[in-house]
Amino acid sequence: MTDDSRFILDPATRDLHTDNDKLRAAGPLVPVTAEGVTAWAATRYATLLTVLTHPELSRELRHWPDRHTMPPGTAIDRIVTDTSMLNAEGETHRRLRMPLSAAFSPRRLERLRPRIETLTDRLIDHLAELPPGQPVDLRLEFAYPLPREVISELIGIPAAHQDELHRLTDAVAQVGGLEDSPELRKQLRELLDQVIEERRSTPGEDLISDLFKLHEKDGGRLSEDELFATIELLFIAGHVTTVNLITNGIRALLQAPGQLDLLRSGTCPYSTAVEETLRWDSPIAYFPMRYAVNDVEIDGITLRTGEPVLACFASAGRDPDQYGENADRFDLTNAPAHHLAFGHGPHFCLGAPLARMEGEIALKALFTAFPDMTSAAPLEELPPLDTLLGNSTRTMPVLLGPRAR
Repeated sequence: MTDDSRFILDPATRDLHTDNDKLRAAGPLVPVTAEGVTAWAATRYATLLTVLTHPELSRELRHWPDRHTMPPGTAIDRIVTDTSMLNAEGETHRRLRMPLSAAFSPRRLERLRPRIETLTDRLIDHLAELPPGQPVDLRLEFAYPLPREVISELIGIPAAHQDELHRLTDAVAQVGGLEDSPELRKQLRELLDQVIEERRSTPGEDLISDLFKLHEKDGGRLSEDELFATIELLFIAGHVTTVNLITNGIRALLQAPGQLDLLRSGTCPYSTAVEETLRWDSPIAYFPMRYAVNDVEIDGITLRTGEPVLACFASAGRDPDQYGENADRFDLTNAPAHHLAFGHGPHFCLGAPLARMEGEIALKALFTAFPDMTSAAPLEELPPLDTLLGNSTRTMPVLLGPRAR
């Protein structure tokens, strides 16, 4: 394709999945323009799996010769210039990731389960106290505060900073009145830096304190810059995508006929609803970038050295070649064993077990508490997030109905 015939990925699209249908039909690797950046888009499941694991594709920005032409302040800019483990490879990636393994171990996360259940119950009580018969935005009132509170507690955000931190992350999660912007991200980073410095002198049983102990004990396994970048990544990435997961799960279960009955009868567990949501409506739409270290051929397409590749997670989740002719249907009875919503390989999402746990607890508690809940607006008309990265809606208005006794 010439530059004039490239697909333009529109962050404000009203129909992401129709756009992705067109991308998949155009091929496994498709030339696109995203936020002013020209790249290849990995559109199909098998192709994306190859891209995520190919030894000749790297997340290290130094492999992208055109990086200096990238428009500043975009979602792509924020991701590819991140200096945490997100864009590290090889031994550097292992060194940055290893200190976090204990924090996200199955044993530690299971110890968090009662706290997540308590927070969920508190939010359910709050929903039940809202004026009856009035629409409730479940993204704002439920899907967002739960993962925000969990990650704040896991990381160790002092209570004195939580209100301001939450005000700023409202915009990142696209709830409330603030708009996400480079200036807001700057304020968020400055506040997180302040929090981190304060935790240095007042350690506790939290991830920030654990990282400081490791930093001092091992003589600087993480540099100061790496320490700050790691904590910032975990706080932001540790809850925003889970907001989308819970929001998308609510929408899917309200929209798909008969699926709630399968859950309530015990035919399917709520964990299946989480996995099918991740497959059918991935919390991440597109994620940048991997770069060809050398010329490499994938699915008959030659990537030239330095060319960037965009991962199309939402597209791969509805690939008929992987999931059959009904790939566009939300179906708990045919939920697949595998999807790529959390990535694959060395960069597989570290927080995947936590997100799964939060999603399962949240959806089960919500639909058990409000069995007559219905949508308060046409689900297909809900406004999208207007971002290249996230896939969800800005609101999730429902009529709760009476709380179950």
